[in-house]
Amino acid sequence: MASAAYLETDENLEALISRIEQKSRKIETLLKQSKPVEALKTALEGSPLKTRDERCKSANWIVVHRAMMAIRDIGGMFNSLDTEYYDILMKYLYRGLSTGDRPTCDQCLKIHEKLTERAGLGCILRSLADTVNTV
Repeated sequence: MASAAYLETDENLEALISRIEQKSRKIETLLKQSKPVEALKTALEGSPLKTRDERCKSANWIVVHRAMMAIRDIGGMFNSLDTEYYDILMKYLYRGLSTGDRPTCDQCLKIHEKLTERAGLGCILRSLADTVNTV
Protein backbone atom coordinates (compact mmCIF):
# COMPACT_ATOMS: atom_id res chain seq x y z
CA MET A 1 0.00 0.00 0.00
CA ALA A 2 1.32 3.45 -0.89
CA SER A 3 2.14 5.75 1.99
CA ALA A 4 -0.10 8.77 2.50
CA ALA A 5 2.72 11.10 1.47
CA TYR A 6 2.79 9.57 -2.01
CA LEU A 7 -0.89 8.84 -2.47
CA GLU A 8 -1.84 10.55 -5.71
CA THR A 9 -5.29 10.63 -7.21
CA ASP A 10 -6.00 10.99 -10.91
CA GLU A 11 -7.46 14.42 -10.15
CA ASN A 12 -4.25 15.58 -8.46
CA LEU A 13 -2.15 14.23 -11.30
CA GLU A 14 -4.29 15.96 -13.90
CA ALA A 15 -3.96 19.25 -12.00
CA LEU A 16 -0.19 18.74 -11.87
CA ILE A 17 0.00 18.06 -15.61
CA SER A 18 -2.12 21.16 -16.23
CA ARG A 19 0.29 23.31 -14.18
CA ILE A 20 3.26 21.86 -16.11
CA GLU A 21 1.54 22.69 -19.41
CA GLN A 22 0.93 26.27 -18.23
CA LYS A 23 4.55 26.51 -17.16
CA SER A 24 5.64 25.25 -20.58
CA ARG A 25 3.69 28.02 -22.33
CA LYS A 26 5.21 30.64 -20.04
CA ILE A 27 8.71 29.31 -20.73
CA GLU A 28 8.18 29.46 -24.49
CA THR A 29 7.12 33.10 -24.13
CA LEU A 30 10.22 33.90 -22.05
CA LEU A 31 12.48 32.17 -24.56
CA LYS A 32 10.93 34.15 -27.42
CA GLN A 33 11.71 37.29 -25.38
CA SER A 34 15.36 36.13 -25.09
CA LYS A 35 15.09 35.56 -21.34
CA PRO A 36 16.57 32.06 -20.94
CA VAL A 37 17.55 32.46 -17.27
CA GLU A 38 14.03 33.54 -16.36
CA ALA A 39 12.76 30.56 -18.35
CA LEU A 40 15.02 28.23 -16.38
CA LYS A 41 13.89 29.72 -13.06
CA THR A 42 10.28 29.25 -14.12
CA ALA A 43 10.98 25.67 -15.20
CA LEU A 44 12.59 24.81 -11.87
CA GLU A 45 9.90 26.46 -9.74
CA GLY A 46 7.22 24.10 -8.54
CA SER A 47 8.94 21.00 -9.91
CA PRO A 48 6.88 17.97 -8.88
CA LEU A 49 9.61 16.48 -6.70
CA LYS A 50 7.48 14.26 -4.50
CA THR A 51 5.32 12.70 -7.21
CA ARG A 52 6.06 9.14 -8.25
CA ASP A 53 4.11 9.53 -11.49
CA GLU A 54 6.51 9.17 -14.42
CA ARG A 55 4.20 11.07 -16.74
CA CYS A 56 4.48 14.17 -14.51
CA LYS A 57 8.23 13.76 -14.09
CA SER A 58 8.75 13.38 -17.84
CA ALA A 59 6.54 16.34 -18.67
CA ASN A 60 8.43 18.56 -16.25
CA TRP A 61 11.81 17.25 -17.49
CA ILE A 62 10.86 18.32 -21.03
CA VAL A 63 10.10 21.83 -19.75
CA VAL A 64 13.34 22.08 -17.76
CA HIS A 65 15.34 20.60 -20.66
CA ARG A 66 13.94 23.16 -23.10
CA ALA A 67 14.95 26.04 -20.83
CA MET A 68 18.33 24.53 -19.95
CA MET A 69 19.31 24.01 -23.58
CA ALA A 70 18.57 27.69 -24.34
CA ILE A 71 21.21 28.91 -21.88
CA ARG A 72 24.28 30.23 -23.71
CA ASP A 73 26.06 32.29 -21.04
CA ILE A 74 26.39 29.72 -18.27
CA GLY A 75 28.62 31.89 -16.10
CA GLY A 76 26.22 34.79 -16.44
CA MET A 77 23.31 32.51 -15.61
CA PHE A 78 24.68 31.98 -12.12
CA ASN A 79 24.83 35.74 -11.56
CA SER A 80 21.04 35.76 -11.93
CA LEU A 81 20.09 32.35 -10.52
CA ASP A 82 19.31 32.30 -6.81
CA THR A 83 21.02 29.67 -4.66
CA GLU A 84 17.64 28.15 -3.82
CA TYR A 85 17.62 26.63 -7.32
CA TYR A 86 21.04 24.97 -7.13
CA ASP A 87 20.07 21.60 -5.63
CA ILE A 88 17.08 21.06 -7.90
CA LEU A 89 19.12 22.11 -10.93
CA MET A 90 21.76 19.53 -9.98
CA LYS A 91 19.09 16.83 -9.92
CA TYR A 92 17.97 17.81 -13.41
CA LEU A 93 21.57 17.83 -14.64
CA TYR A 94 21.93 14.21 -13.58
CA ARG A 95 18.66 13.37 -15.28
CA GLY A 96 19.99 15.03 -18.41
CA LEU A 97 23.25 13.11 -18.25
CA SER A 98 21.30 9.86 -17.93
CA THR A 99 19.66 10.43 -21.33
CA GLY A 100 22.89 9.75 -23.21
CA ASP A 101 21.92 12.43 -25.75
CA ARG A 102 25.16 14.14 -26.79
CA PRO A 103 23.98 17.79 -26.95
CA THR A 104 22.06 17.39 -23.68
CA CYS A 105 25.03 15.76 -21.95
CA ASP A 106 27.41 18.45 -23.24
CA GLN A 107 25.18 21.22 -21.89
CA CYS A 108 24.64 19.40 -18.59
CA LEU A 109 28.38 18.93 -18.10
CA LYS A 110 29.07 22.61 -18.79
CA ILE A 111 26.41 23.68 -16.30
CA HIS A 112 27.54 21.02 -13.80
CA GLU A 113 31.09 22.37 -13.83
CA LYS A 114 29.97 25.94 -13.13
CA LEU A 115 27.37 24.85 -10.58
CA THR A 116 29.93 22.80 -8.67
CA GLU A 117 32.34 25.76 -8.66
CA ARG A 118 29.56 27.98 -7.33
CA ALA A 119 27.73 25.63 -4.93
CA GLY A 120 30.48 23.22 -3.91
CA LEU A 121 30.47 19.47 -3.50
CA GLY A 122 27.64 19.62 -0.98
CA CYS A 123 25.23 20.32 -3.82
CA ILE A 124 26.24 17.06 -5.51
CA LEU A 125 25.95 15.09 -2.29
CA ARG A 126 22.54 16.52 -1.41
CA SER A 127 21.29 15.78 -4.91
CA LEU A 128 22.46 12.18 -4.89
CA ALA A 129 21.50 11.43 -1.29
CA ASP A 130 17.94 12.79 -1.52
CA THR A 131 15.86 9.82 -2.66
CA VAL A 132 12.50 11.33 -1.65
CA ASN A 133 12.55 14.39 -3.90
CA THR A 134 13.21 12.94 -7.34
CA VAL A 135 13.05 14.29 -10.85
